[in-house]
Amino acid sequence: MILGHFDADGLSAAAILSRALERAGRPSDIRITGKGENPWSPALRQELAARAPGGLIVTDLGVGEGEILPGTPTVLIDHHVPRGTPGEAVVITGNGRLPEPTSSLLAWWCVQALDPPEELLWLAALGLVGDMAEGDFPELAEAQARFGKTALRDAASLVNAPRRTALADPAPALALLLKCDSPKELLKGGHPETAQLLAAKAEVAAALEGARRVPPKVRGDVALIRFSSPCQIHPLIAQSWRGRLKDKIVLAANTGYRPGWVHFAARSATGTDLIDFLARHRPPGAGAEYGSGHAQATGGALRPADWYHFAARIGFPEETLPHE
Repeated sequence: MILGHFDADGLSAAAILSRALERAGRPSDIRITGKGENPWSPALRQELAARAPGGLIVTDLGVGEGEILPGTPTVLIDHHVPRGTPGEAVVITGNGRLPEPTSSLLAWWCVQALDPPEELLWLAALGLVGDMAEGDFPELAEAQARFGKTALRDAASLVNAPRRTALADPAPALALLLKCDSPKELLKGGHPETAQLLAAKAEVAAALEGARRVPPKVRGDVALIRFSSPCQIHPLIAQSWRGRLKDKIVLAANTGYRPGWVHFAARSATGTDLIDFLARHRPPGAGAEYGSGHAQATGGALRPADWYHFAARIGFPEETLPHE
């Protein structure tokens, strides 16, 4: 069983692993996580246990505390800041390396033991481009020369679109990554899933247009932009304000992404360790959904009462009052 994240990096890593294993005569199932899901949650653990996989490869979903599926051989392929020790699992991580490889590039390195077809290289590059990775990677340079920089960038944008929609269904994107041999094939529209990705991109663009009109509230070193959308656009809003508020920690909070939760993204151009910032202001009820990711790109999800507590701690006490 391959368990992956629903962004371009996680989907590309899952596709690389699946296609390389299939070619080596070791077929696998793929399970991509959706809104609010994580491998260490009881619900997902129960689902995995019912499927009784012979082994588990988890990619781009972090490194958490404890066994995901006790008694099942497990490998974690990831590049985020670890949140704990995952029992007896083997951890292959890019965290701490400079430049930092994404999960898709790590997956590409791993499958070299299986002699994968060179055509799969574009998937590693797609994950790098889609995750906004920086660094001088020879694999990226080679893929850009072979497949085109623009094609890779446009394909990454399309593959990332479905997970940001209200439905958050990554199935069309994964289907394309499992059957296409280049980004140009993905883009040309020969497969029905391409039209689904284009529709998803249009939905996200419309949501962004509205959220970008919301002005930030600034208190001290923190800027807060709060809005409500069923689309996962809070990371994009935080990133867009990061460049305009270069001396602030930018928090984009979305109260409409998932019922009963406030999802938020944190970005900053100040060099502040944002995971440390969130840890210092962690509300008592925060769980595994809070404060994971990267030092310069993190966020989380909090229940409303915990969000109000957190917001008051960082200088927005009015967030603790009823407002809906």
